[in-house]
Amino acid sequence: MTEDELVALARSAALKAYAPYSRFHVGCAIESVDGEVVTGANMENACYRLGICAEQSALTAAQHKFGLAKVARLVVAGGGIDGDALTGDLTCTPCGGCRQAIFEASCLSGCDIEVLSANGEGSKVDRHTIGSLIPHGFGPANLNDAS
Repeated sequence: MTEDELVALARSAALKAYAPYSRFHVGCAIESVDGEVVTGANMENACYRLGICAEQSALTAAQHKFGLAKVARLVVAGGGIDGDALTGDLTCTPCGGCRQAIFEASCLSGCDIEVLSANGEGSKVDRHTIGSLIPHGFGPANLNDAS
């Protein structure tokens, strides 16, 4: 799948978000090492802390479809909605909690997962790896001393 196709899927997923409070719609597309793709969107709740991020939604779908150890790359896109289009000029990066969840998948796969951050309009994409977004991350290996 091309980068443009993954960005389009993330933007499309954002249009399915439930974001009545922030009105910031986020979508995520995840591609496996085998080329399978899943998407997710943020889901807000009146009890704010019970909401779920698009990346967490997509990671859950990825675990069910092909397993976190097969995550190869991920695209996140976010912004406002104007009519039936996602808008916004700034690229959308994963929050700290989502970076931690992506890092966990990276630890399982043994690869530094590529993270693409797109703006709402889909005209800009920043490229990162999860290692650059969460250096010195806390993962499963950190728990080895607990046994």
